[in-house]
Amino acid sequence: MGSVQRSIFFSAIERYGGLLLFFISTAILSRLLTPAEFGIYAVVNAVVAIFAASFQEFGGANYLIQKEDLTDRDTRTAFTVTACISIALALILVVSGKVFVVFFKQSGLDTGMAVAALNFLLTPFSVVISALLRRKMAFGKLALCSLTANTVGAAVSVVLAVLDFSFMAPIWGGVAMNLFLTILLVTTSPNIRIFNPSLWNCSDVLKFGMYSGGVSLINVFYNLSPQLFLGRILDFSAVGLYSRAIGVTQVFDKLVGQVLGPVIMPAIFVENRAGTGLRKIYLDSVTLLSAVQWPALTFLAVMAHPVILIWLGSTWLEIIPLVQLLCIANLALFAACLTYPMLVAVGHVRDALISSLISLPPSLLLIFAASFIGIEAVAASALLTLPLQAFVAVYFVSRHLDVKSKDLLGAISKSALVTLASLIPAGVCAALVAFLIVQPIAGLALACLGTALCWLLALIATRHPLLPLLQQASRAVLERLPFKFALPARRNVVR
Repeated sequence: MGSVQRSIFFSAIERYGGLLLFFISTAILSRLLTPAEFGIYAVVNAVVAIFAASFQEFGGANYLIQKEDLTDRDTRTAFTVTACISIALALILVVSGKVFVVFFKQSGLDTGMAVAALNFLLTPFSVVISALLRRKMAFGKLALCSLTANTVGAAVSVVLAVLDFSFMAPIWGGVAMNLFLTILLVTTSPNIRIFNPSLWNCSDVLKFGMYSGGVSLINVFYNLSPQLFLGRILDFSAVGLYSRAIGVTQVFDKLVGQVLGPVIMPAIFVENRAGTGLRKIYLDSVTLLSAVQWPALTFLAVMAHPVILIWLGSTWLEIIPLVQLLCIANLALFAACLTYPMLVAVGHVRDALISSLISLPPSLLLIFAASFIGIEAVAASALLTLPLQAFVAVYFVSRHLDVKSKDLLGAISKSALVTLASLIPAGVCAALVAFLIVQPIAGLALACLGTALCWLLALIATRHPLLPLLQQASRAVLERLPFKFALPARRNVVR
């Protein structure tokens, strides 16, 4: 395998291992925590995530990855800037805990935020080392460290939930995860001198971080705003239900988006330096991503009832319409993960911020208005807000890469056909479950098998560009197994 394919392979191991832990821990915690308890945790997590987004990019995971000639002094400066900002924000979070208690009218938020603030003392180390490993495409080390830390975090969360720590259980679990991740990453770093304070050329770090951090902050705030609005306007049960619906909808992102996410930016720079044009990289990536994202989201929308019943239990069945609405809305985001890396690659990171400032404020206003109606209205608002964001983002990228509408339509046309074909067995199985002809577990199993088969046949029938990549990946995996399969040799067909 090439460096990019190998990186995707190890990233997939990390993310799918993490996804398995996520499925198991979520299934357990959903039965140990009430929607209200989970809602309190979701608000704490939302506030902390917004604080984290405001400093992580200033130090500069992406700054370290994209910098052409990186020196130890650059790394030390990035670490110093990240550490200073994170310590300041941790103190602000602790001090302002009482303000959130008053604002949301919920006790315990201050304690949760004080404990969660401990993460800010650890993340400067893990952010810098992770960025350096990603720059070197060393995703094998990252996978091992991340899986170990996630296992510890999940175990701590479940044990504390059993011991009746309520919403504090997953918060302490997150601290345990970050602590172990930091320890493991630091032990893999041969050069601890990068943690020596330095402010050399800090203006370069801050200049890049101003735009990169702005993009991250406004997008994180937008993504978490429904929880904050619902917590203030309705109640924490509504927050818990909506947050859980978001978590179910993001299963695709955990399956694919988070596998490719850490690889996309370094891979784009590697391929671009190798002579592959950014325009071709973008269109090819859109073709591949839409062929996976669209079938996954439509499958989840159709099979939402058995998935939620089996995974989360009957307590959470009222989130079914939320999941269905959010899945349909997320179809518009087939190129979302490419926007920021592409704009950085063409030297226009500022346009990423401008794009967010154009599309997100009206989206936030619509979500805020929908919060007064109810959680279904908030979910339905995504049918308008997400296509708007996708349109603006694609416009900015297309302008720099000279991508026309017909090019984009050509890139997604085969994926649309694949999606329609894979939707048929899921629809049939959903009907069988709805009319009580088959049990939910059997219906879900049949739907998975039928959808996978129709998806693969559709890839073959349309000669989709994803097919040869799947064949290549299958060969690479089989060749790494301790026992060997007899693989048919490739044939060069002369036409």
